[in-house]
Amino acid sequence: MLARVYSCTIIGLDPYLVEVEVDVGGGLPYLEIVGLPDTTVKESKERVRTAIKNSGFEFPPRRIIVNLAPADIRKEGPGFDLAIAVGILAATGQLITKNIERYVLVGELSLDGRLRPVPGILPMSIYMAEKTEKALIVPSENSGEASMTKVDTFIAANLSDVKAILEHPGSIKPLEQINLTDLLVGEVLQGTDLSEVKGQKMAKKALEVAAAGGHNLLLVGAPGSGKSLLARCLPSILPPLTLEEALEVTKIYSVAGLLKREQPLITKRPFRSPHHSSSQASIIGGGAIPKPGEMTLATHGVLFLDELPEYRRDVLESMRQPLEDKVVTVSRVALTMTYPAKFQLVCAANPCYCGYYGDPLKECICTPHQITKYRSKLSGPLLDRIDICVDVPRVSFQELDSKNTEEASESVRKRVVQARRKQCERFAGSAIANNAEMRAKEVRKYCAIKGKVRELLEQAYKSLGLSARAHDRILKVARTVADLDNSEEIRSEHLAEAIQYRSFDRA
Repeated sequence: MLARVYSCTIIGLDPYLVEVEVDVGGGLPYLEIVGLPDTTVKESKERVRTAIKNSGFEFPPRRIIVNLAPADIRKEGPGFDLAIAVGILAATGQLITKNIERYVLVGELSLDGRLRPVPGILPMSIYMAEKTEKALIVPSENSGEASMTKVDTFIAANLSDVKAILEHPGSIKPLEQINLTDLLVGEVLQGTDLSEVKGQKMAKKALEVAAAGGHNLLLVGAPGSGKSLLARCLPSILPPLTLEEALEVTKIYSVAGLLKREQPLITKRPFRSPHHSSSQASIIGGGAIPKPGEMTLATHGVLFLDELPEYRRDVLESMRQPLEDKVVTVSRVALTMTYPAKFQLVCAANPCYCGYYGDPLKECICTPHQITKYRSKLSGPLLDRIDICVDVPRVSFQELDSKNTEEASESVRKRVVQARRKQCERFAGSAIANNAEMRAKEVRKYCAIKGKVRELLEQAYKSLGLSARAHDRILKVARTVADLDNSEEIRSEHLAEAIQYRSFDRA
């Protein structure tokens, strides 16, 4: 007898509906799964066999063929266990239902028939709500993310619960959809508060400008000057996530299997800080079975690279294209996947190997050749893609011992939110979210300068040897400084401040 049920799989970040065909025929006992399954799917044979027996059903001692269609899409993960088991029960008459094809079944089976959670339920449920009229049956532990969409979703703790849902569809009610707006209300400041940072007035202002315009930031200073502390303050002054941004981040973490059961919706901006020994695949994404990398996991948040020159050269250079296009494309022989990479890059670096080049108290022991070699680890094209670069000097004892109260993140965040609101109005109707994402056309339109301001930029362009990309990025930063100053036009002081944020060009 032939039975047909539906399941779903994730390739990259995109869900695909999979038709699970189960044929139980005569012959020696045998179970075969075809349709381009990976090792995890092939191992489901033993999980399904044991789960059916331990749930009080009979596993048929016959020849069973399971086909996962379409056959040209690679099937990965244990999420097909439930659909295969239900297909076998339906094909052998142990499960009687007339509308089994109305449901999409996703879940991993344990040996006693319980359902274990699987990643990627949120994008699957969004796909069901938008593209199909099918209902979804998922493990109980996936109920949080499954309840965020309008699709009819039923939760089950074990194989027997699934049988009850399918045979008595009216007796069990689907999950109630939660109000996503309520989850975003009451969002508190995250990260370290700026009031904990003593001194560093210029670095704090650069942090505010970076947050207001979404600009990439590089902090250069001696060890212990507060570079990492400043970077960890950035999330506390960034605007809160919108509902669309929160859903996109949650989808990514759902696919990556990093979504916590008690937190179905991610309401805080991600802050990712990978170690400098990380591989290219872990930062960019990919691997034998491609997975999202740190750049994708930092979408709508911050990617912090501490000790930037210590990262491998191929890792740093591979970031150049995603920093421009805001997407990561991972190509393999069989398929090509595109992941979002809408992150804000924040880096920290020492000025030399020993870390004390230019320090007023400790003498640098590096030779000029060593300093040049250390700085050459950061290529010109990569530095061109960093909008703001500031020096973080040593904090004096008087500043550390001062009893003066530093400005808190909450007040800085209000100015940042106001500047972002101006940018939203400016770029309404376009795909641009902030000043840092402006293309050449928008730079010419919204960053127009003339007179003395133009002369100042021309002088800086010639004296600093700027590239065309650095020229545009200075204008973008100047536009953000003007937004923070609530000015419609870019004035000389705004442009001069933006030029001051190019310390590597000045060096």
